[in-house]
Amino acid sequence: MTWFGVRGSGFVVLGAWFATTVFAPHVRGLGAGADRAAVCPASAGCRTASRSDAAEAAADVDKGKTIFEQCAACHSVDGSGDYDGPSLKGVIGRKAGSLEDYRYSAAMKRSDVTWDAATLDTYVTDPQAFIPGNRMAFAGIADKAERDDLLAYLTIATQPN
Repeated sequence: MTWFGVRGSGFVVLGAWFATTVFAPHVRGLGAGADRAAVCPASAGCRTASRSDAAEAAADVDKGKTIFEQCAACHSVDGSGDYDGPSLKGVIGRKAGSLEDYRYSAAMKRSDVTWDAATLDTYVTDPQAFIPGNRMAFAGIADKAERDDLLAYLTIATQPN
């Protein structure tokens, strides 16, 4: 996809839930010495095997960070700054259109979407198809590997303090 001449740009976020239940330390970019208990406490019910483990193992946090640099023109992951898009900090589990200090479109406020791994992946694939009439001027990311990389990065970067 091309957006303002930038190939593969995207918008997506994930938080601690996705990090602890889907992308554990085996995701490249966390480092070989990552402490599974620190990333995925026993109470989180982390998976050890599933049909998507191969895809998860292929996700690259560093590539995701590079992809997010294109999103950073409009979004922050840490709640700082004055951006055109809402902050993505703590987005997992948050209802779409619910940050009080951001002016969302009526479509986003009416959407009744709560952000999780599945909704974020679908949204970043084609934002207008998922929530018609939203204000995000972005065509989406068709490449599943790029979305997985971006989601892996955002899982870590958007965790609340």
